[in-house]
Amino acid sequence: MKQYDGKNEDKHEAESGEAGRAVLVGLLGGLVSAAGYLVYQRLPEEQKHRIQVQVRGLIETRLNEIRQNFNI
Repeated sequence: MKQYDGKNEDKHEAESGEAGRAVLVGLLGGLVSAAGYLVYQRLPEEQKHRIQVQVRGLIETRLNEIRQNFNI
């Protein structure tokens, strides 16, 4: 018969704590992105266009860096 040493319960509590944090982080990320989307929708078209140009430039720069790192 196995003796109770408390280690299994501690491990279970740690795993459930990590899962709870992951759910909380996911929920907060969803709320932040939803708020950002609502703010973006209320911007004038000119500002939306500037943001799109900046994001495209950022993505192109990052892709070029990745291509250089992998010699593609």
